[in-house]
Amino acid sequence: MADSQISKTNIIKNNLKYFLQSFVIILSIFISFFFEDVRKNKEDILTKNDLVSDLIISLDEDLIQIDNLLKILQDSEKNILEILNDIDLNHKNLTDLEAIKTILDIEVGISFFPKDGIFEQLISTGTFELIKNNELKKLLLEMFNHQKDRNYATSTEIDQWNISKRGEILKKFRVRFSYNSYDGEFYGSRTVNTFDFNRDYYMSSDFYGLLSQAQYYSNMYMRLLSDIKKSYETAKSLSVEELKKS
Repeated sequence: MADSQISKTNIIKNNLKYFLQSFVIILSIFISFFFEDVRKNKEDILTKNDLVSDLIISLDEDLIQIDNLLKILQDSEKNILEILNDIDLNHKNLTDLEAIKTILDIEVGISFFPKDGIFEQLISTGTFELIKNNELKKLLLEMFNHQKDRNYATSTEIDQWNISKRGEILKKFRVRFSYNSYDGEFYGSRTVNTFDFNRDYYMSSDFYGLLSQAQYYSNMYMRLLSDIKKSYETAKSLSVEELKKS
């Protein structure tokens, strides 16, 4: 009986020993996973913060692009009105050369190309969900999905119309100019060399309608860019707050 009792005691001790060893191993694994999760989370937060910092820089660059485009459209609308007024006054306000230069300075076929690379990185790395500010997340999704698609659709329509408009004007007035592709903010600069002023076309309803359409597109795109600019300014402000809270 004594030997049997000792044997049972040893079995219990061994089982307890194995249990404790197993428990320690399992616990160490869980602790290891826990610290790895903590380390990974800290690493992801650092990555998120780095990307949000880069996003602020990207937003600033896009805001500069938007302001430049708005300036071109505002100048173009001013030029359109100047030509329309000259036509209404039977071409007495401008000389032929002034009219041609003003017409060529009308540029509504310009497009905003957002830099969405940082946003795509936030999504691909999974760090987008670590952004604490839900308003910022919602706004970024709006900017780089719906607003981006709206910009693409509108600018494509205007670009296609502008291509035909530009060709029509160069053909009707037989304009020849030299072009400096290294000058100017976007597409370089041009200098009129020769032209044949077509007064009949200049005073026609077709040309007047073309200018009115250009004015319509100019106002349409300025409104869209103004909406986009507000979104970008808000996103920048919220991104700065996100970094302060991280």
